[in-house]
Amino acid sequence: MGIMKMNIVGGFARASATIERKLESHVDHIRLPESVRKSRVLIVGGAGVAGRNTAAALSKFCPDLHIVIAGRNREKGGRVVATLGDNSEFAQVDIEDVNSLHAAMTDVDVVVHAAGPFEYADCNVLEAAIQTKTAYIDVCDHEGYSRRAKSYKNKAMAAGVPAITNGGFNPGVSNLMAAMLVEDAKGESRGRPEKLRFNYFTAGSGGTGPGVLGTTFYLMADEAVTYHKGAKVKSKPYTDMLNTDFGEGIGKQEVFLLNVPEVASAHEVFGVPNISARFGTAPFFWNWTLSAMIKILPTEILKNRNIVQMLVQLSYPMIRAVDVISGQNASIKVDLQCSDGYNSSAIFSHKRLSEAAGTATAAFVIAVLEGSTKPGVWYPEEPEGIAVEARETLLRRASYGATQFLISKSFCRRKEMKATTNMWDMLMKRA
Repeated sequence: MGIMKMNIVGGFARASATIERKLESHVDHIRLPESVRKSRVLIVGGAGVAGRNTAAALSKFCPDLHIVIAGRNREKGGRVVATLGDNSEFAQVDIEDVNSLHAAMTDVDVVVHAAGPFEYADCNVLEAAIQTKTAYIDVCDHEGYSRRAKSYKNKAMAAGVPAITNGGFNPGVSNLMAAMLVEDAKGESRGRPEKLRFNYFTAGSGGTGPGVLGTTFYLMADEAVTYHKGAKVKSKPYTDMLNTDFGEGIGKQEVFLLNVPEVASAHEVFGVPNISARFGTAPFFWNWTLSAMIKILPTEILKNRNIVQMLVQLSYPMIRAVDVISGQNASIKVDLQCSDGYNSSAIFSHKRLSEAAGTATAAFVIAVLEGSTKPGVWYPEEPEGIAVEARETLLRRASYGATQFLISKSFCRRKEMKATTNMWDMLMKRA
């Protein structure tokens, strides 16, 4: 059985059973259309880990963009601005203060909402974006918030405002990876897509801040939503373990059911009858700790903001300390199975989750500036969110700095050899 594999450094590369090619790590400047080349991008929560990594990636990709770091703490925001250079500034913004949001969005072309956690957040930033006719992207990773955001679809359409919820790495890039697998299957398989599985792995903190850890604790209080034969099923979180191979550099890792928004959105958009999502971390004892929390702590405690904040303050320093041993790798693996035996998978791995999230969010911002999103509020995998013809470009940009990005296909029905296809090669053939 022939197997072709691909490794990349900083982009895409191709390898086959007899030929291997690697690309050197580099980031090219992206030439935006003249009409948007000097656009102003407001990053709410810009002093946080997600915000400042997005700002850094945007500054590197498109140095002519003017980046506004928005937040409550001027000192922290000022430190981020100092790393970006002259084409940036700080704006004092409180997302609970509508007036400050409106003032900050004056003459802004795109606002990025990176001020999580989103579990119990209102849609104030989105509302302000619609009212000021400012394009919008959020990095929400909670189904409840994304559903609330989607309820503004008609208002955004009426105002002519393009908006994406669940943008970023996961969800975001993971949604588009799934969209590519489903799209390819419809063209290559005689059957129908039957099972879609999202798998996520993060070593230690992934280089992210306390907010992401808080989100993880909140998700421990939510039943994990899956779909089985088209029916919505709720299961206890962090159960039903699978051992998933994330490929070179990550290897096999234990992953557990978790409630993430892309399960529901993918079911809605693709109509695949069986969908689930799992997450795992390392070292292994962090998985044990999360499982024990669910068994020991009542759900009401994990939904209490004050208690979750206390848990974060206690555990975050320990997790960061162990990062020295575990590293901060992150990986997404999306698996698709079709009714005729056609199977495919996509894997995206990065040495640090925080950097991957910033680069991915920046890629979404650039796609919106280029006009790839229609007015309304959309999930990334919806063609109105990121146009089908723009997906490949977004993924190519999001892959900068990645250690692995590949698609593998197995045609069991025809007993053909298993092959791993270079995603870059696929994208170039389509172009």
